[in-house]
Formats: sequence, structure tokens, C-alpha cells
Amino acid sequence: MNAHEIDYKIFGEEMQFVEIELDPYETVIAEAGSFMMMDDDVELTTIFGDGSHEEQSKGIWGQVLSAGKRLLTGESLFMTAFTHTGQGKRRVSFASPYPGRIIPLDLSAQQGKIICQKDAFLCAAKGVSVGIEFSKKLGRGFFGGEGFIMQKLEGDGLAFLHAGGTIVERELQLGETLRIDTGCLVGFTRDVDYDIEMIKGVRNMLFGGEGLFYARLQGPGKVWIQSLPFSRLADRVVAASRYYGKGSGKGEGSILGGLGDVLNGDNW
Repeated sequence: MNAHEIDYKIFGEEMQFVEIELDPYETVIAEAGSFMMMDDDVELTTIFGDGSHEEQSKGIWGQVLSAGKRLLTGESLFMTAFTHTGQGKRRVSFASPYPGRIIPLDLSAQQGKIICQKDAFLCAAKGVSVGIEFSKKLGRGFFGGEGFIMQKLEGDGLAFLHAGGTIVERELQLGETLRIDTGCLVGFTRDVDYDIEMIKGVRNMLFGGEGLFYARLQGPGKVWIQSLPFSRLADRVVAASRYYGKGSGKGEGSILGGLGDVLNGDNW
């Protein structure tokens, strides 16, 4: 095993957090801002890149290039490492950024590689490589929702993803195809063929309300799907904030609703 062997427990329902149990000198890495709490004897260190063995073997300029690629996914050049420096067992916890589920993935059981959306990674055992995956297909890059760049997790340790709403895991057989909304795609294993397709029918494209494209995934392999992408949640919050403006909250429970606000002069 190249990655550290860690134990974990996930708490909560809608707003989950994962508690990692560390033996002496074990380390877990995490994105900045996901830390929740930790025991004594756990030391926090800011590291350049992900600290994996693969990255360390590249030398200083290789590490700079590897960390610089992370900027393309909207992440920081640096990550945070939490190491147990004492005796016995100690715990460190990481919280989900918005309502959803935390997905534990054993990379050794997933052919050593998972490709996921850019903001899905939460934390992982030290030794797991956190990199980027470039799309080689122009259509997928322009219209796939995630652009040309997705994250990839490689190694043989535990990694934790976070996604919104309820998470569905589907295992596709050879040649089996699944079509989903591009924003609902969380991740997939290395052998899954990922592309995008245009929705058929002019009426469907113009009035269907589901966008012009959906993601097409063809097996074999596993796919993880989320029911509530953060972008969809954010759009609903923004739309609601525009509709329920200042002073309009008093009419939320009325039969007339927004019409009552108009008649009262609140929206004039």
C-alpha cells in the first residue's frame, strides 16, 4: 500500500461530516476550508500540492507544475495535511460544504482511479494523488457542464467525495448506456466512456426546460449521480431572493401569494 490506511465514520443526514481515525504518523489530506475539528496530537501542515509519492518524485518543478494545474479546477495551490504525531488513536473531522452526502471510495477497489466533478473532492488518505483530467472531446468540453477539466483521484487509498442531495451509484455493464443531466454527474470509474448528446426535437430543445444537452455514459464501470447539484440549488436561492424581496415575506402563507403583493402595492 502506498497510501496511508485510515479508518473513518460518517455522521449526520443532510449536513454530514466524516471523522477520520488516525494511528501514529498516519496522515489525511484535505481541501482548505473543509476542516471541522481534531484531537490533541494531530498536527496541521499546509503542503504544496497533494503530498503524494507520485508528486514528490517529480522534483520541485514537477511539483510546481502539478500544483499549478489545480488552479485550473478552481482549487488552491496548497492543501492541508493532518498528521497524528502522538500515541494511540486520534481523530480529525471534515464537514460537507452544503446539504448532501459524503461518498467514501476505496480506490484500490475502483481500478485505482476515479474521475469526478471539480468541486467534489473533500479529503483522502495521504498518498492519494489529486490531479486534473482533460477532456479530449470538443463537444464534451464546450457543452458537458464541467468544461474540458475534471478532477481525477488516483492511488490505492481511501478518498471522500461530497455531492448534493441524494447520491445514486449505478454499475453499468459492457455497452450499457445511461443518460443524465450534465450537472448531476458526480464521478465515474476509468473505463466508463463519457460524452454528451444533444436533446432530440426542436420543441424539446426550445420548451423542454432541460437544456440542450445531457451526459451519456457507457459501461463497463460505476457512475455516481447527485439529485441536487449545487448550481441548481444556487439558482433556486437566487430566484427566490428576487421574488421574495424586501417586505414581501408577510404574504407567503396567503392564498393570493404574489398576486396579493401586487394588489397591496408591494411590487409596484
